[in-house]
Amino acid sequence: MQTFIDRYMEQGREQGREQGREQGRQQGEAAVLLRQIELKFGPPSEAVAQRIQAADADTLLDWSERILSATSVDAVVH
Repeated sequence: MQTFIDRYMEQGREQGREQGREQGRQQGEAAVLLRQIELKFGPPSEAVAQRIQAADADTLLDWSERILSATSVDAVVH
């Protein structure tokens, strides 16, 4: 029989795993977008790189789609 503390601890572990997966997704999408920008426009400025690294996964996905038709880095991240 699982005690309240055991259930509470398991719930915490599951939340931690989910947060880790989300953080990994965000980091991977940021890395891909930075690479796309570098290939298309040259190395991004430090400000652009920081903005990308701070963005959430959904925003990064939107920006990754925008780069397909963008004519500048600003058109991607603004």
